[in-house]
Parts: sequence; C-alpha cells; structure tokens
Amino acid sequence: MFDEKKLWKNRAGGRMKDLGRYLRYIFNGHLVIVLLFLIGTAAFYYQKWIETLSTDFPAELILAVIIGFFATYSPVYNFLLEADRVFLLPLEEKLKGYFLRSGIASFVFQGYILLMVLAVLMPIYAHVSNNGFSSFIPFLAVLLIVKCWNLAITWKINYYVELSVHRWDIVVRFFLNAAFSYLLFKQANVIILFIIALIMCLYYYSFSARTKKMGLKWDQLIDQEEKRMASFYRLANMFTDVPKLKDTVKRRKWLDLLISRVSFSQDKTYLYLFSRTFLRSSDYLGLFLRLTVIGALGIYFISFGLGQILLSVLFLYLTGFQLLPLWNHHQNKLWVDIYPVASKYKTASFHFLLMIILTIQSIVFALFILVKGEMFISLLTLFAGLAFSYIFVYFYGKNRLKA
Repeated sequence: MFDEKKLWKNRAGGRMKDLGRYLRYIFNGHLVIVLLFLIGTAAFYYQKWIETLSTDFPAELILAVIIGFFATYSPVYNFLLEADRVFLLPLEEKLKGYFLRSGIASFVFQGYILLMVLAVLMPIYAHVSNNGFSSFIPFLAVLLIVKCWNLAITWKINYYVELSVHRWDIVVRFFLNAAFSYLLFKQANVIILFIIALIMCLYYYSFSARTKKMGLKWDQLIDQEEKRMASFYRLANMFTDVPKLKDTVKRRKWLDLLISRVSFSQDKTYLYLFSRTFLRSSDYLGLFLRLTVIGALGIYFISFGLGQILLSVLFLYLTGFQLLPLWNHHQNKLWVDIYPVASKYKTASFHFLLMIILTIQSIVFALFILVKGEMFISLLTLFAGLAFSYIFVYFYGKNRLKA
C-alpha cells in the first residue's frame, strides 16, 4: 500500500544526506578559516559604517527592499525525481500530505535565512531609529507570516505553465512584500498594515479559487528541483568530483580573441583545452568574475592598507582553490587520454593558465587601490598578489593535484 509519509521521509532524508556529504567537502578547514576571517573583517567595517549613518538615512526603505527580495524568493522544495513523471503522476491526489511536509520544510529553512538577514540588517534600523533591538522579535514574527504567505502563493503559481503568470506574480509579490515591510519598519498605523494584509489575502484567494480544478505541472516541478540541485552540485564540484553534475557550456564567441593567441603546437594542446573549458564553462568563468568583483569592491571600501593586501590575498586563495577542479574536468572523457602529448605539457599548461588567471585578478585588485590614490599600497598589493599566486600555483597547487 502506498505510504506518502514514508516516501517523504525517504526523499527528504536522502536529500539531506546528499547535501551533508558534499557540504563536508565545501566547508573544509582552509575555507572555514578564510570565511571566518572575511566575516570578522566584514563585521568590523560594517559596524564602523553604521556609526557614520545619520538619522535621516533611509534605513526603512533599504531594509524593505532587501527583505522584500528574500520574502519574494520562496521556492517549495519538493524532492521530486525524474522518474516521478511516470510513477507518481497517478497518485497525485494522495500526495497532499507529502507536499504539505515539503512546504513546512521549505518554511523552516527559508525562515532561518530570513532570521539571519533581519539580524544582519537590524543594527542599521536600531541606529537610525533609536528604538534599539526591542522590535526585533515582533518584526521577525510578522515577517515569518509574510514568508508563509509567499510560499503558499508560489505553490499555487506552480499550477500555471505560462511564464507571464510567473513573472507578473514575482513583480506583484515583491512590491507587496516591500510595501508591507516598509510600513512595518516605519511602524505605520495598524489599520494601514491591515489593509495591505487584506490585499495579500485576497491575492492568495484569487489563485486558490482558480487552481482548484487544475492539476499539478509535474514537468515544471521536477525541472525546478533539478535546477536547484544542479546549482548546488556546481558549487560542490569546485571542491570534489560530483558524478551527478551535468556539464553546461556556452559558446561565448566574443572570447575567441583570447584563445586565438594560443599557438597550434603539440605542447600547447592542453593549454588550448583548459583555456576553452575555463572560458566556456559558467562554473569557472562565473566563479572568477564573481570573486573578482566582490574582492575588488571589498578592497575599494576598506581604508586600512594592510587589510586591503590581506583581503586581496584571501580572494586570490579562494579563486585559485576553487579553480583547481579544472584539472580533472575532462578526466572521464576517453578521447583526452589518446592525445599524443606528454603529461608534462598538461601539467605545465594548467599551471600556466592558473598563474595567468590569478595574475589578472591581482592586477585588478591593485588598480582598484590605485584609483583611490594609494600608489604605494597598490604596488604592495600587486607584489603580494603575484608572489602569493606563484607560491600557490607552483607549490601548493602542485602538491594538491598530486594528492
């Protein structure tokens, strides 16, 4: 006999086990130390920045926009698999409890994220409004109810296949969430908040009434779940091999100019392959661009000279460490093994490319400091970055690839 409770328990338990296995690789000892340093540095400068804020700073508006974004993004984790398109489709009427548990699990996880976001933003509100943190618990309680409403709406929207419905729903819910949050932080009249809440309830009721006779869009639900897990697997693949990950590439013809500089010689075979892989894969190029932008902005806003140098080195480490899996990107492709190329050229090509990438990032960091007029610190940052890159590539990275 079909037991939806047992099914949900097995699916959720298996997913948590899968996530836990890869999270152990992601949050290894080195990365934890770096993250703790980054969080501590960010918290220090964040506190210093808050102390400079005046009472006319639009804290409520900024908090409302950020909270509105986190409240609006409310996917329901359904733990469905590809085979469910066939085997669970006939049992849709018996899966109400299954999807309810999925909604509760989604609320717990996303509610915790909302708690962390509010905790980070609350010092801004407390400083500007002079109300302290006494409103934190009431704000959190109300916002959790708003998050629950967003999850319920998201589930009802999944009954529609039209992209226009999904897009307009996101826009409408964002403005409702942001407006309600703004009035909440402004401590507006309860009647006004009640009117907004009534509009939100009517919004849910309208979709609830229209979807009563609709069936679940199983293809859509499964595709959404696969995309979410693919994003996680791409992150985990930067630290360890993930067999479940499907490779995704983009042509990016406009970057061919960089590849054209690689000569067509035997010793440059792997340099061409690794360069193509880096530029076409969203995992590696996207990672490099994100870390470079975040690192550059962090360095630009830090006024402490030594702190800028240390932060640049930390981001170079994060970039280099997470680009090491590029070495094994083609290990399961048999055609690479029949290249008539000596293995020493593969090693030399990978080290050369990684050194070029980290050198470019070092130059970008130094230029952002130079823009502020700190020429000496800029030169020190460039020198430290190049020295660290060389040590990382030809000593740490070399030993890491042999392990």
